Amino acid sequence: MRNAEVAALLGRIAELMELQGRDRFRVHAYSEAARVIGAMPDDVERLWKEDRLTEIRGVGPSLAAKISDYLEHGKSHYLTELESQVPAGAVALTHIPGLGPKRARLIADQLKIKSISDLIQAAEDHRIRELPGLGAKSEEQILREARRVSERTQRIPLFIAWPLAEALADQLRRLPAVRKVEPAGSIRRRMETIGDIDLLVASDDADAVFDHLGSLPLVQEVLLRGPTKSSVLTTAQLQVDVRVVAPNDWGAALQYFTGSKRHNIHLRTLAIEQGYKINEYGIFRNDTGERVGGRTEVEIYETLGLEWMPPELREDTGEIEAAAEGRLPDLVELSDVRGDFHTHSTYSDGRDSLETMARAARDLGYEWLVITDHSYGLRIAQGLTKERVSAQRAEIARLNRKLAPFRILQGVELEIREDGSLDFDDDFLATFDVVGASMHVGTRKADAPNTQRLVKALSAPEVDGLNHPTGRVVGGRGPYEVDLDAVIAAARRVGKTLELNGSTRLDLPSDLARRARDRGLDFTLSTDAHSVPELSLMRYAVAIARRAWVEKPHVLNTLSAAELLERVRGGARPLRRR
Repeated sequence: MRNAEVAALLGRIAELMELQGRDRFRVHAYSEAARVIGAMPDDVERLWKEDRLTEIRGVGPSLAAKISDYLEHGKSHYLTELESQVPAGAVALTHIPGLGPKRARLIADQLKIKSISDLIQAAEDHRIRELPGLGAKSEEQILREARRVSERTQRIPLFIAWPLAEALADQLRRLPAVRKVEPAGSIRRRMETIGDIDLLVASDDADAVFDHLGSLPLVQEVLLRGPTKSSVLTTAQLQVDVRVVAPNDWGAALQYFTGSKRHNIHLRTLAIEQGYKINEYGIFRNDTGERVGGRTEVEIYETLGLEWMPPELREDTGEIEAAAEGRLPDLVELSDVRGDFHTHSTYSDGRDSLETMARAARDLGYEWLVITDHSYGLRIAQGLTKERVSAQRAEIARLNRKLAPFRILQGVELEIREDGSLDFDDDFLATFDVVGASMHVGTRKADAPNTQRLVKALSAPEVDGLNHPTGRVVGGRGPYEVDLDAVIAAARRVGKTLELNGSTRLDLPSDLARRARDRGLDFTLSTDAHSVPELSLMRYAVAIARRAWVEKPHVLNTLSAAELLERVRGGARPLRRR
């Protein structure tokens, strides 16, 4: 479970290499390896001990050697060497959206910038606009983005916090004194980023729980220990707070420590109005002090005349009113998913073959898999030309005969060029089963026409929907500038879908997905998997959907292959034939 450490190491190496102007393919290799390792469920340290690092997608002998050096010695000699060659301030500035490596180094060198706060001061003093190639407009944009970064608290991506919390919970469950264990707080609500990692434990013997906790391999140090709470530092340098409650108080404590704060305040206000009070020990009558519930969460909510509501909804955005009126949404479940909508193979930048990906998807219980290799416009991904599309199509036909009734659908991740045009014309796109359009390049320019590009792509008759519409990578880069309301309106107008991407992108964010849901859009759920292990990321896409109040009828992944093919054509055109 040292994946987060190794991913951070490779990401920093990529930043420093980019600042030095190293070959962009090498920079991409480190960035991609960081993304893969940060998201994969396998333990990178275990793979290292088994001499299997090169089995990780994108990790060759050179990268494996650098990972081994770090895991063996606790530090990277290569990183130390790179850091000595690059001004520290330039690295800090690369975290500012829209500020590329060349400009970051120019500003750091010329203005002696060492931190983001130094950058903000320089922009406020109007010193940035005096530099070559920069002006008042660029300075204004840099200042705006720098302030946003400085105001953000350091939060942990869900795809790092959730597996870590689960690993600790699994190890605590082995202790006989433990009755129940559950990640609480924002992890249980499946927020895209986590402030604190909280675990709730039901036990009558807190000392036994904390003794066991301190002995776990994942725990590097016990930071504090009290009668009911212990805080530990993991080997990934993340703090975890573990609370122990009496088994009879489990439901009340789970509800209380799940939150959110606004949800709990609203719930307590409602309780007071009805003559009750709620805390982590239960729900009590105000007049007699009698405890009337708390063994389960259901008891808390039912006492107040409410349906129990899934944790993902508990943000005080209408869920309490809906629970009182019996109109909570029937949220999509992971078990409803019959296939993955966005995956890659060795026909572009994927690590695993078509057959390997298909068999793995079938082993997950899927009925179908959409392979969406990149089109040729994304050169770094070595995407599909028309000739390679034909070769892939022939292989898919052969595999579908071999793997039936499981079915591979041929899709494409179609590149939206900077002028809004697409890699393939309508006639050729009509031969694919599914077409999802994406933007990867030219989105970070100050005057990038991102909104127009996305809207134009949606209007193309053979495009079925948009992939990762905001372009963000959680913990990596922020979204590009785009008017999502205009994009949502365009998608609604032409009956197209938006993707909920379960990779490190977690894109759309759940608040924007909720906005799209409220306007009647349908969605595709995907992992953007470039290798077999990444197919397991579907649960993150489902988590976004659930936080956005999305129900099964509005998710295309819940359809059979035949229903899906008819749905993406709006029922107005005959099914495409091979």
